[in-house]
Amino acid sequence: MKKAVVILSGGMDSTTAAFIAKSKGYEVVAVHFDYRQRTETRERRAFEEICDRLQVVNRYVIDLPFFEQIGASALTDRTIEVPTGGIEAGVPVTYVPFRNGIFLSIAAAVAEKEGAEAIYIGVVEEDSSGYPDCRESFIEAMERAIDLGTKETTHIRIETPLVHLKKEDIVKTALEYHVPLELTWSCYQNEEEACGVCDSCRLRLKGFEKAGISDPIAYKHR
Repeated sequence: MKKAVVILSGGMDSTTAAFIAKSKGYEVVAVHFDYRQRTETRERRAFEEICDRLQVVNRYVIDLPFFEQIGASALTDRTIEVPTGGIEAGVPVTYVPFRNGIFLSIAAAVAEKEGAEAIYIGVVEEDSSGYPDCRESFIEAMERAIDLGTKETTHIRIETPLVHLKKEDIVKTALEYHVPLELTWSCYQNEEEACGVCDSCRLRLKGFEKAGISDPIAYKHR
């Protein structure tokens, strides 16, 4: 069976990408990164439950402690508060420097080892929080770099099935592919109950509202 490596955080976007990969006949090789983010315990639980639902056998949980040492992001540096006053313009303080570049590099190594032909990543360009490493042009450049940096017999595509979608369209796509949205986790700062006020919660709630659907997870503030 053909294989696809899926970068799976446990969030709605990456989970939808995983279900799309599965629907296309790929054996999913799931890769999750522990980069000392605030909600890693809850994200890891989401990852495992989603893998169980997808019947994923081949799972990688990769430890990246250096992100905490680098800091510069509210997700990895607890001295920086997660913004809760509304979605910021430009690149927000929740941006983790070059995170997707590092994630894709490691995923490429896993893909080459596994003989996978594709990497799926749930980046969203049009309705994201302003992260530069979610842009389609960046993903295309990474695909070229991976092609140059791997064996001549290795050919890996980076698939971004959600890159041009709005959040409400992602919600609708998730329902189309029967994604268990109740298992996913998006909150940047809470692990027991989603805060409802961080950038990620606001974008998610806005997407559900515009799609005319109720979000199945619990929020402290809606």
